[in-house]
Amino acid sequence: MKNSSTYQYVLTAFGAAIISVLAQISIPIPLSPVPITGQTLAIGLVVTILGTRLGTLSVLLYILIGATGLPVYSNFSGGPGILFGPTGGYIVGFLPTAIIMGLYLKKFGLTIPHAIVSNVIGMVVTLAFGTVWLKFAMSLTWMGAFMGGAAPFIILGLVKAVLAAWLGVVVRRRLESARLIEATA
Repeated sequence: MKNSSTYQYVLTAFGAAIISVLAQISIPIPLSPVPITGQTLAIGLVVTILGTRLGTLSVLLYILIGATGLPVYSNFSGGPGILFGPTGGYIVGFLPTAIIMGLYLKKFGLTIPHAIVSNVIGMVVTLAFGTVWLKFAMSLTWMGAFMGGAAPFIILGLVKAVLAAWLGVVVRRRLESARLIEATA
């Protein structure tokens, strides 16, 4: 069953649903157009649990669902306007984040230390995409974009990376034990 296409579609949809739900955890930051959200935690969890292929497909599905206008992005928003707005770079950056995280875990193995490194790398990739996009979308200086789009998120991002890594590895191992997901090497 776990190798069937239908089962993999369900896992992919479940991953996108997790991202959609955690995206609604949103805390505005004064003087910044970018809120703190649960999206990055969700991306880390989903990729750590589902792996490169299904994790990346979940992220892609999430992005596409939101792009159609369904309110799955933070604060129940959606549509192409969000993707092309000041915070769109973070959302677009989730895709390379998922790919890079998954490839790292595939190469080095699913251990908590490697999952932490993978999630920290993912955080950096997401912040880089978001900051560059924010700079151009709002005509900011590089320093202004960094101060508004990356600096406020570094410490909490590290906490979310550790949490996603630890929880992701624990959940993955339990799903493997229950034979609901194929065991990793």
